[in-house]
Amino acid sequence: MTTNQHKKQNVFAPLLVDVAMPLGSYYLFKDAFGMSTFAALAWSSVLPAVRTAWSAVSKRTVNGLAGLILVVNVVGLVLSFVSGDPRLMLAKDSGVSSTVGIGILVSVALGRPMMTAALKPFLVKGDAVREAAWARLENGTAAASAAFRGRERAFSIVWGVVLLAECVVRVVGAYTVPVDTMVWLGSLIMVVAMGMGFVVGGALGAGPMVAMVASEVKAGEAAETEAENGAEAAMPEVVLAR
Repeated sequence: MTTNQHKKQNVFAPLLVDVAMPLGSYYLFKDAFGMSTFAALAWSSVLPAVRTAWSAVSKRTVNGLAGLILVVNVVGLVLSFVSGDPRLMLAKDSGVSSTVGIGILVSVALGRPMMTAALKPFLVKGDAVREAAWARLENGTAAASAAFRGRERAFSIVWGVVLLAECVVRVVGAYTVPVDTMVWLGSLIMVVAMGMGFVVGGALGAGPMVAMVASEVKAGEAAETEAENGAEAAMPEVVLAR
């Protein structure tokens, strides 16, 4: 397995676990063990919360998003146990999307797009030359800096809007669609939203940014070559002066 394949696997593994685990366990608890809809939802929500907590403990680091998911899961479970409403348990899942979506849009307004941290590793690919090109584009020293930062903002805006839209759709579905249907439909809505984020975010942000980084790499190489040629041309003059 190549390094890039391994990175992609690491990125999508949590998504697959968070979708497959609660969905599969819900039907297992409800159909195989004969639990009520509320009990099946409760137990299927515990597993992702435990996974998130274990990940934070085992890695000995505090991941902001993972911690947020854990808090939302725990609060949702408590509220649901108090109210006994399975629809509230379905609606609480959208709390993560809405909170993250709002956070992303606020970060754009503050001039520090949150999604940049997730996007940068895929664009620079651990290459020092590409890293330097990214830095020039971000700090304003490159000709395409303004356009680059605009695309950077666009990428985060797309994800912020997509996550908020997903939240609205899932909340509406939680209170209008039968619970058994919404269990699998909620996961489908999330997958579709993620797909839209990747496609639209790629078209408006990531794709053009990839091209700008590649162009800036070539511009940097051309500047280095020109500087080297200038230094070599100046060497005879130094020798004559001596």
